[in-house]
Amino acid sequence: MEEIKLIAPSMEYGDDVMQFRREMIETEDKDSFAGCNGLRKCQNINEWLDYLAMMEHDDTCPKGMVTSTTYLAVRTSDNKVVGIIDLRHHINHPVLGLWAGHMGYTVRRDERNKGYAKEMVRLNLENCRKRNMDRVMITCSRDNIASEKVILANGGVFEREVLAEGEWIKRYWIEVELKCKG
Repeated sequence: MEEIKLIAPSMEYGDDVMQFRREMIETEDKDSFAGCNGLRKCQNINEWLDYLAMMEHDDTCPKGMVTSTTYLAVRTSDNKVVGIIDLRHHINHPVLGLWAGHMGYTVRRDERNKGYAKEMVRLNLENCRKRNMDRVMITCSRDNIASEKVILANGGVFEREVLAEGEWIKRYWIEVELKCKG
């Protein structure tokens, strides 16, 4: 796996993000937009960036939703977006608290099985530390072996399965090591 970094979405990556969107639509994979925070619904990069900005703050986050931050996983060698991951600031929500969890992620189809998802979650756990989150829930479908491996590789501890929208979802918790300040 080549080195990646998590960065805030911006106009600089607009063409790449919209190409990513087209590729995800073409895959017809039910989990293809996991962690993409509204990208499927947005028709252009400006619309998506506006939506993401709205989602980051309590005073602008739509009622019934929770604040979140979305990151692009960018490969440093060629500046290509290889994935998208979000971080929900809390899961005090009926869906998030039961089966969706603190983060979702998607890796571009042609970049899968290269270790990017594992690294994206690891880097996002650093974002959790910065937010002083001590424990995060990450979930995956019962049959999503690849995602389960990513969660386990990042310290996920299986809690239980829940039935959500006709599908069995595995719930995992990851303890986030908070760095001592000062």
